[in-house]
Amino acid sequence: MVELYYAEDDAAIAGVVKEYLEQRSFKVTVYDTLFGLRQALKVRVPTLVLLDWNMPDGRGDRLCRWLRSNWRELPIIFLTVRGDASDIVSGFQSGADDYVVKPFELEVLYSRIQALLRRSGNLAEQYLSCDGIMIDVNRRTVFCHSEETGLSEAEYQLLLFLMQNKGRTVTREKILEQVWDVKGSYVNNNTLTVTMKRLRDKLHQPSCLKTVRSVGYRLEDTI
Repeated sequence: MVELYYAEDDAAIAGVVKEYLEQRSFKVTVYDTLFGLRQALKVRVPTLVLLDWNMPDGRGDRLCRWLRSNWRELPIIFLTVRGDASDIVSGFQSGADDYVVKPFELEVLYSRIQALLRRSGNLAEQYLSCDGIMIDVNRRTVFCHSEETGLSEAEYQLLLFLMQNKGRTVTREKILEQVWDVKGSYVNNNTLTVTMKRLRDKLHQPSCLKTVRSVGYRLEDTI
């Protein structure tokens, strides 16, 4: 399912777009402020962002630059009444991938979204997130509440494996097998315990990382 965040303070327009796209198997979350959208992005990265230019708490082009500086491959489309050539150029210079001017046809918007998604590939496999923790798999970087966090190789692989199995309890035996044994590094349970403690410390003791007593661990969204 395509997950889409939509920044739009006009409830009527937002409602029509949301209904139309959800009938086509999109999951659409509407934010009527840029602040709300920013906060949501710190928790989870969607497949695509629709962005209005004039919002009650700021300008969409500024948010677009912030988005592009943090997620270079994230598809962004401006959906705005500002249709002057200078605005359109500014939108693209801010990092947008496409620009749609109101009023617009829903079928055209949908077609342009589909075309952009075909070009961008599957971001769900690149950006993994849980609450305020994110992994950029392509760049092997980890962010905790938007701050980059340095992890050792073992800590990174442990977090990655838990992210890839988010919502499921994974046993200590399975973690040892996937994080260490498959690479030829045979370690004992104490190594996992120590690595988990260091990982939790570096991520500021996240509530989303659960210990399942006598079984293993589970990473799950709590927000």
